[in-house]
Amino acid sequence: MHVKFSDDDLCRKAVHLGLIKDGEDLPRHLRSRAAAALVQETNSGTTGKEHARPQLAREITVQPGGAVLVDGEPFPWLIAKQPMEINLNPDGVSTVRMTLLADRIQVLKPEPRTESE
Repeated sequence: MHVKFSDDDLCRKAVHLGLIKDGEDLPRHLRSRAAAALVQETNSGTTGKEHARPQLAREITVQPGGAVLVDGEPFPWLIAKQPMEINLNPDGVSTVRMTLLADRIQVLKPEPRTESE
């Protein structure tokens, strides 16, 4: 599922988030933060198990300077300036491991399983 946002949508969201002032240009390094907020808004209408099924990316492109494209679209979250671990597997699925930035992180413990399960 590809979601595209116009430059105007991204700028409005950036103003709403306080990243820029109304009328200012949205710097490239803040676009992903505004896009992530818009994606979260788009998905907030779904609950728990209604979320879309995870998809395998067809192509991930890591550009000079650290920009990342997933299936031709900018990755909508901020990526830390940390080394990426890239494993290329010509016979199967390749992987990219990167560090995402977040204001908050919440780790939930799974419910304890009973012996009857």
